Amino acid sequence: MLRQGGHAALTLTLLLLLWREATPIEVPQDPKILQDLKQPPTIIKQSVKDYIVDPRDNIIIECEAKGNPVPTFSWRRNGKFFNIGKDPRVTMRKRSGTLEIGFRSGGRPEDYEGEYQCYATNEFGIALSNWILLRVSKAPLWPKEVLEPVMVTEGSPLVLPCNPPPGLPPPFTFWMNSSMSPIPLDKRVSMGLNGDLYFSNVLSQDAQTDYSCNARFTHTIQQKNPFTLRVQTKEQYNDTSFNASDPLGGRKVAETTPTFLSPTGRESSKMVLRDEQLLLECIAAGLPTPTIKWFKKGGDLPGRKVKFEKYNKTLKIINVSEEDAGEYVCMANNHLGSIRHSIFVQVKAAPYWLDRPTDLVLAPDENGRLVCRANGNPKPNIQWLVNGQPIETAPPYPNRLILEDTIIFRLVQMGSSAVYQCNASNQHGYLLANAFVSVLDMPPRMLGPKNQLIKVVENNRTFLECPFFGSPLPDLRWFKNGQGSGLDGGHYRVYINGSLEIKRARAEDEGTYTCVASSILGKAENQVRLEVKEMMRIVRAPIDVSAIRGTTVQLDCKVKSDPSLPVTVTWTKDDKPLYLGWRLKKDGESLTINNVNEGDEGTYTCSAKSEIDHDSASGRLTVLEEASLYPTVSSALPPDRPDPPMELDLSDPAARSIRLTWIPGNDNRSPIKEFLVQFQEDRWEPGRWQDLSSYPGDLNSVILQLAPFVNYQFRVIAVNSVGPSKPSQPSPWYKTSGAAPDAIPRGLRGWGSKKDNMEISWEPLLDLERNGPNLHYSVWWRRKDLGEDWSNVTSVGSKHIIQNTETYVPYEIKIQARNDFGSGPESNVVTGFSGEDKPTEAPKDLRVSKVDSTKANIHWKPVDLNSVLGEFKEYRLYFWRESSKVPGLVVSKEKKTKGFFSTTADPSGLLSDLVPFSRYQMFMVAANSRYEGPPSNTVEFSTREGVPDAPKLFRINRRSLDSLYLEWDKPLEPNGVLIGYQLKYRTVNGSRHGRLQLESFFPNVTEFSLRLPDRSTRYRFYLAALTQVGSGEVVMEESPHSANEDNVTDATGLAYMDQVDIATQGWFIGLMCAIALIILILLIVCFIKRSRGGKYPGGGYLAAFTECLVRDKKDLPLDPVDQKDQDGSFDYHSDEDNKPLQGSQTSLDGNVKESDDSLVDYGEGGDGQFNEDGSFIGQYTVKKDKDETEGNESSEATSPVNAIYSLA
Repeated sequence: MLRQGGHAALTLTLLLLLWREATPIEVPQDPKILQDLKQPPTIIKQSVKDYIVDPRDNIIIECEAKGNPVPTFSWRRNGKFFNIGKDPRVTMRKRSGTLEIGFRSGGRPEDYEGEYQCYATNEFGIALSNWILLRVSKAPLWPKEVLEPVMVTEGSPLVLPCNPPPGLPPPFTFWMNSSMSPIPLDKRVSMGLNGDLYFSNVLSQDAQTDYSCNARFTHTIQQKNPFTLRVQTKEQYNDTSFNASDPLGGRKVAETTPTFLSPTGRESSKMVLRDEQLLLECIAAGLPTPTIKWFKKGGDLPGRKVKFEKYNKTLKIINVSEEDAGEYVCMANNHLGSIRHSIFVQVKAAPYWLDRPTDLVLAPDENGRLVCRANGNPKPNIQWLVNGQPIETAPPYPNRLILEDTIIFRLVQMGSSAVYQCNASNQHGYLLANAFVSVLDMPPRMLGPKNQLIKVVENNRTFLECPFFGSPLPDLRWFKNGQGSGLDGGHYRVYINGSLEIKRARAEDEGTYTCVASSILGKAENQVRLEVKEMMRIVRAPIDVSAIRGTTVQLDCKVKSDPSLPVTVTWTKDDKPLYLGWRLKKDGESLTINNVNEGDEGTYTCSAKSEIDHDSASGRLTVLEEASLYPTVSSALPPDRPDPPMELDLSDPAARSIRLTWIPGNDNRSPIKEFLVQFQEDRWEPGRWQDLSSYPGDLNSVILQLAPFVNYQFRVIAVNSVGPSKPSQPSPWYKTSGAAPDAIPRGLRGWGSKKDNMEISWEPLLDLERNGPNLHYSVWWRRKDLGEDWSNVTSVGSKHIIQNTETYVPYEIKIQARNDFGSGPESNVVTGFSGEDKPTEAPKDLRVSKVDSTKANIHWKPVDLNSVLGEFKEYRLYFWRESSKVPGLVVSKEKKTKGFFSTTADPSGLLSDLVPFSRYQMFMVAANSRYEGPPSNTVEFSTREGVPDAPKLFRINRRSLDSLYLEWDKPLEPNGVLIGYQLKYRTVNGSRHGRLQLESFFPNVTEFSLRLPDRSTRYRFYLAALTQVGSGEVVMEESPHSANEDNVTDATGLAYMDQVDIATQGWFIGLMCAIALIILILLIVCFIKRSRGGKYPGGGYLAAFTECLVRDKKDLPLDPVDQKDQDGSFDYHSDEDNKPLQGSQTSLDGNVKESDDSLVDYGEGGDGQFNEDGSFIGQYTVKKDKDETEGNESSEATSPVNAIYSLA
């Protein structure tokens, strides 16, 4: 069994690795889609599995489902059909499966106990509810019994049994006295989990009351006859002497060591289900009353899930998991001793989901799978059902493969929709899940609004939406202005949901965009018009101004925007709405404040907004007293860039730093935000100013961090809200002193360019990292793991080559930068390898196993990795298709490769994507990073027969108003021996389809005629080729609308139109008969002339015409059908090999007629053609269809050309 299970798991793993699964279709929640969407039933509401009802109420068993068409409902009770109509007490709610059972007219609820299951059905499948176990709650009476008084000695333990009657659900028990007061529970007195009352030791005062056990059921409380307790004492009990610290009242009572009342013995066991609550109980007897402690052997108690109750007598663990299993120890002790009890806890589990099957919506010819994985203890059994029937007994479906917990669907077809049920069960419970497989065939649809207008701001990222749907999922393409190829790439990006992203909208992007969703079922399109608008800007913004109280202030706000967009300008003050009046007035480009006062002081913000854009700017108004303001010309000027800083000074020189100080220039009415310090040096890039650092605008003296051995010159740029100033005048030059390098060369690596060398390379230090003159690098290397001394070399470049190395051996490498001032830090040691050589050993014993139509398992014996002479990359398999097993089929012998990485002792791999029914050859080499080794033995193998490709060039002609003529060609890849063709067709009328009809043909038949019952009838045809394996790829086409067109579908699924032979039209036949009569008269004249023995005088038209008519005809063989080989197999040759030669004519007995006179040489082609004025062009062709070559008299009789042959 283990071997079989492993084999099945391996098979499933390989199949899933090879499986090309289509992404399930997600149906949008669009009303237009859902209205037309046909869907199997889905259970959306049902009663609980264990359903206990009150006998005083009516019984309601819920079952509701959705689907399209609306489901109908039926019920099973105890596995048999439940006939609701025959029971007047049972009714079913409308448009629902919910049952209502009433008892107003009598009846017992107990008569309806049992197991119920609801079936929701429509034409696409059947969904099932859970098995609902219906039980009626019960509250039985306590049995009559006479209880004798209980006699007990003081200090002894006591157990008063409860034993409540069994009810449904089980009752809740509690203890009271005759005055209906609860019995106080404490460390000494407790109630067990079974309802019994336990006394660890009995005291005299316990006899002062009686004890009655009560059981509370759903709607009633039952009381047991009370116990009377009598306590025997050695000394008289005086209740005045009782106190909590001395419950014995000073009397002498014998003390006892602890013993267990519950559970009994040294050990016990307990089973609990996963996710339920675990309750462990230890109640001990003894005097003094023992204390209880809990332990878990082999680990700690799960702190966050553990609770101790009833004075530690009960251990409760919530949400039990498998980790909670084990041995739990409770210990009871008092000062006389201790005792232990072990409880062995087993955690079992009802089935729970690991991977619940989900609904699957697929298009025709797509693949998919349902997965049902559950776990439990013991491991649950998985059973599949389809439409409520065990899948083993359901009608077979060849495109379905069942592999334990997975069902794989391949090339699903219309009509195969169903609801699958997965039942996972073990002895502790079950899980039942419905998952439908819906094969959806829906032409593309557009879901968004039509002809939408989108306005965007230029230079912004823009999305044009085009929601769509169809099954199979359509391909979506975007076009601009109805021209050019699809938009994708560069400036555009198309997302899978149909959105078109324009990364940066420009004026030239304006136009009408068309999104086209297309599939094999048709296409749909929608248009979006895009208008790109100019970005809105406030070109003259309010500025910070100061004004004397009582004067007038004007704040500017001039907006530039796209002329086609209306703009609204609003003003706020300190982010609050500004109320305009006689003092505050707004015009198109400014805000005027008359008679300014202190309340007007604040920040004013101008906000401009259009339907797609907005902008804002702020300025602060400061109100001053008249005496504090000295008007200047500059107060009315707008802000400008600051003036450049002045008087740069260097001070506090250090080895790697210096202080730079400057005087800021005028800020020109906009505060300086920052200063940018730049530098240039005169050694590597003289004259190029580079940014060094930036500093806040309130600083004018900073310490600059510098690199050693660099001659610096500095300048400063001030920046305010308007922009940067001009650079300052440069500072004096300052040269830092040299130092040893601080940096480690980056990118150190070792690799071999030849089999006997190793190149060590690195990235040189940057110019500012040199830190001094004469920079050079010290490189060390040695063989790894041999304990050799380091070899080293000094280099001024960035590479060093080590010669005469062994092939592909590891080296340790490190590097250090040095200059005239010293050495820098050493790098970490890295590992490099010398060069690789060609592998010397070939894989051995290359062989194949388990070859099917498209894949094969390959095996080989590995090479010694030391023979690879380099880094082992892969075993590289070369394979090619040597020939096809189909006679006469030419194939490409192009070599293909596939790599396998394996270092195991018995390597193997899977070769897939093979062509069925073909002969292959292959060999294998071992490869390192640079070379391939010698080839292995060459292996020949053949793939099994598979299903064929789609028939090529599927053509539908409508040659008359009441018939269709279908033609097709053989598949490009038959993938086996063709045994015939299968044609399915049905009438179509919009979304309504007729009954599917089936025609089968021999392999040499590639045509079919269908008579139309009605001229307006349209058909949809599905054609597939057949091999012994099964049906191949299906090509679908619909009949043409009118008699002057035909449809052609090739193997790629593309359809195109062509003109039909008009020789089948009645008016043309009549015209040709008239012409034939005229020719007959001319022939008679010719014969009369010839019988007189004269030649044709003057070489006139009649003589020349007659001369042409009397040319001899040659014997031309005619083979009416394709020939078969001697073994009866079909010879796969072109149809051209079997067509009759032009000019041949077959008689009824199959012999070829001969004639001295022929009109054959006058042309070829069966179309009689006329000029626009009706004159005859004069070309005939004897074109033979297969029905004509087989001696169809009616077809010959209707041809005017055949009439001419009969006369000749």
